[in-house]
This record gives sequence, C-alpha cells and structure tokens, in this order.
Amino acid sequence: MSAETPSDRYGFDTLAIHAGAAPDPTTGARSTPIYQTTSYVFENVDQAASLFNLQSFGNIYTRLTNPTTAVLEERVAALEGGTAALATASGHAAQLIAFHLLLSPGDEFIASNKLYGGSMTQFAHSFSKFGWIVRFVDPDDPENFRRALSPKTKAIFIESLANPGGVVSDIAAIAAIAHAADVPLIVDNTLASPYLCRPFDHGADLIVHSMTKFLGGHGNSVGGILVEGGRFDWAKVAGKYPTICEPTASYHGLRFYETFGTMAFAVAARAISLRDLGPALSPMNAFLILTGIETLSLRMDRHCANALTVARHLLSHDKVAWVNYAGLPDDRYHQLAARYLPRGAGAVFTFGVKGGFDAGVKLVEGVELFSHLANIGDTRSLIIHPASTTHRQLPPERREAAGAGPDVVRLSVGLESAPDLIADLDQALAGT
Repeated sequence: MSAETPSDRYGFDTLAIHAGAAPDPTTGARSTPIYQTTSYVFENVDQAASLFNLQSFGNIYTRLTNPTTAVLEERVAALEGGTAALATASGHAAQLIAFHLLLSPGDEFIASNKLYGGSMTQFAHSFSKFGWIVRFVDPDDPENFRRALSPKTKAIFIESLANPGGVVSDIAAIAAIAHAADVPLIVDNTLASPYLCRPFDHGADLIVHSMTKFLGGHGNSVGGILVEGGRFDWAKVAGKYPTICEPTASYHGLRFYETFGTMAFAVAARAISLRDLGPALSPMNAFLILTGIETLSLRMDRHCANALTVARHLLSHDKVAWVNYAGLPDDRYHQLAARYLPRGAGAVFTFGVKGGFDAGVKLVEGVELFSHLANIGDTRSLIIHPASTTHRQLPPERREAAGAGPDVVRLSVGLESAPDLIADLDQALAGT
C-alpha cells in the first residue's frame, strides 16, 4: 500500500460509501454484487501456482477470498486507517484468528476484566483448551497491565468502549505499556465503531469488530473483522512471533513480515489461520454489512443523540439507582470519552434498577417497544438483563467486575423517536 491511504484522501462519509468498491467491470453494476460462488476458474497452471504460493493476490476459494468480502475488508480498513483487514464469520472468529497467530501453548495475554461476557468466557475457558492463558486486570488503572506482564505475555486486549458497562479505556496509556513490553495492543472497537473512535490513532496495533453490531447495524447478519494497523515492528521481537517472522513450511519457507511488511499480520491471518480454522464470512452477509456501513455515520449520530436523551431521563427517574453513560458530564469516564470518542459516547449503556435482580427481570419483560434480546447495535432499541443472560455463565464476582451486577440493565438505544423510548421505559419501570 502506498504511503497515502484512502483515509488520507477522503472524508469518513465518502469512504463509508466508496472505499474498496467500483462498478462491476462485466455488468456495470454500481452496487457491489454478491459473488455467491465457492471457487474460481484459473487462467492457467502458472497463474494457479502463483496464487497458491502467495506470489500474487487473487481468488482461489471463498473460504480464503471472495470479491464481495474483499470490498468489505478494504472499506473497514480504510475507515479505521489500517493497512489491511480480514473478514470472518463472527467477532469471536476474528478474536480466535488474532490470537491463533500470536500464541503458542503456554503463552499468556492480558485482557481487561470489563469486556463482553462472551469474550471473557472465550478467553478463560475455550482458549485454555489451546494452552493459552489469560490474565484479567482492571483497565481503570492502566498500570495494572504493566503489573501483569510476564516473559510469556504476547498481547494486551481491551475494548475501546466496554460492553456492557460503558467503560472507556485509556488506549494511549495502555498502548505505551504494551509497546514498552514489545507486545501488540488489540482493541475491540465494536461498540464505538470507527466513526466514534479510531484506536490506531492512539497506538493500537490490531483492531477487531463484531460487524454484527453497528457496522452492519440492522440486526440481519453476523460477521467479524480483524484490521491491521501496520506500525508494529514484528521483526524487533521476531523470536516472540515465529508465525509472522520465521520461515513458513506450508509456503516453502516464506517469511510473512519480510515479504508483506505492513500487511504481514493480515496476510498471515488469511493464509494460515483462516485457511486452517475456516471461519469464512458468507458473501451474502458481506453484502448486507457493506450496505449497513454506507449509513454508519448517520446512524451513529442518531444513536448517540437518542442515548444521551434517554440516559438523562433515567438519571432523574425515581426507580433508577444510577446510570453509567460516558456522555453524562458527571460520569467517571466522561473525560476519557471526550478524548477518545469526541463525536459521542455511543448507543449502549447500563443503569441500575431499584429492586435488584427481580426488578431487572420484570423490567425487561415489561417493555413493549424495546426488544428483549442478546444483541446490540441494531436500528431498533434493545434491552437485556446481563446477570440473567449474557453474563449468566460467570461467577457473581466476575459479573460484578464486568459491570453486570444483579441490578444492571443494558440498553442499546436505536433510531426511534426518543420520546417513544422514554414512554416505554416509564411504563415498564412502573411495573417493577
């Protein structure tokens, strides 16, 4: 990639519509077609060999590459200011692929203890089957990451805006700690989206998304993506990351960092981890997410405005004990949000309902306009009681640490009229 990237030449809204895309050369179709095919005809044996040897880029099999998915990858990389991206079947798959390249059995990584409950379970339980060890720390004090470092540490993982607690991480401070230890910082940017936060601008090295959420935005498709920032010097610590820096037997001794430079991680993620683990994104879902991204900035502006209006109302409600939303001036994360999320504090926040666990259950069962389901980032407003659903599998102390105590209710505020959302919450709270 040239020194000048698409994100240098165009504004966010232009990139959200045009990055990676062009009229179809065969039909002239302006909207990116859905290339619903498993495989592709080779021009000749030499061209096929070149593709299989990674000597040229092109399409072999949709588990590895697909023209629809390629547009999506280039678009998200441009929006994040990255060098390359790899789309996957889900956000969990993007995390699996990232760590698959970084870790070997017995290796460790440090993660925030204020994460999406599914990520905490994946890290603590499923990853342990690979021999990968996670050390959870409280991200409110960045020095906790430094204290948890060991010679076996290979990465640090945080969320820019945490789900469900609305925690805003001090990305730059944590990135400085990671880089002093010569390990990459991975940031899950799902809740913020690149419209509200650009982690690469603050020192992140890799970004992951569940595109199921705000990037797609319409609750109709599942997908994930891994984006490379292109600034981490893998060669400086080549012995730590042999998959990136050492000869690769399955590609005749090719060294990814030596050959692909600032795109080495993304290329290796595709050529090794996606090839062998197989969590490919379907072309249909790539198309739906691409369509969603075209309106990302418009949606995020409305999401943030509605969320702030609803949060202000709940703050003064007699059946609400507290509200955690970084957009509120008195919130403990307000200053960090002003730095890292200057366009708004997002659409997802939590509040405590008086009456604890039972009141939380009654509330989510009493709403009419809000939908009670385990998702966020939809055009529709969503509600859930994490202690009885998304974080139920965690022990009580881990639920509390993750911001999912018994009284916690999480909202993902959608695009409806704010007065209607407030009226629905009022009538449901009246029954708690």
